[in-house]
Amino acid sequence: MTCRIFLIRHGETIWNSEMRLQGHTDIPLSDTGVAQAKALAQRLASREISAVYCSDLGRAVETAGHIAVSRGLEMIPQKALRELNFGRWEGLTFSQIKEQYGDLVQRWWATPLSVDTPGGEGLSGLVSRVVPAVKEIVEKHQGEQVAVVCHGGPIRSLVCTVLNMDLNKYWKIRQDNAALNIIDFSDWNGGVVALLNDRSHLPEDMGIPRMVG
Repeated sequence: MTCRIFLIRHGETIWNSEMRLQGHTDIPLSDTGVAQAKALAQRLASREISAVYCSDLGRAVETAGHIAVSRGLEMIPQKALRELNFGRWEGLTFSQIKEQYGDLVQRWWATPLSVDTPGGEGLSGLVSRVVPAVKEIVEKHQGEQVAVVCHGGPIRSLVCTVLNMDLNKYWKIRQDNAALNIIDFSDWNGGVVALLNDRSHLPEDMGIPRMVG
């Protein structure tokens, strides 16, 4: 039996629109993000979904709520599904980070598995919590379809893991706000990426890419 995971990035926040790193900072959805979440829920309205898991950060919980409530399901928040902890980079724009942490940020972009963010974590820390959490969901829901709402970093790390990609290249996987991804698992080692970064449910004016958080 196959477990189908609808793997979803949360809707847009103000910090997304300003290109600020969010990480563990709990920023709510913007008005655009709410509209994106509603459009995503409508996209999935005809799908049978047995459970809705999400990161425990508000932007993911709020996005997941639009999927869960219409089905009478309770959301299942999990701290392990949080975005990367960017530490002292949170709240800064890319240009500010580059200006203040030039050499470190260059090394982090090149080899995120081996470089921790200042006061935060590296990609290896994210992978070590996200992958086991999703593996447990897959094993629990064989023969079912499940929504998992989280963040760009966790989604990229999962896709890389399924495809056996070098995780240091995870930035090469694009993840926009309110994007839908689908991964089918015949078992944990048999995952197949069926859909990636799909935003066809969103109007064009919601289509600006927001890459981080």
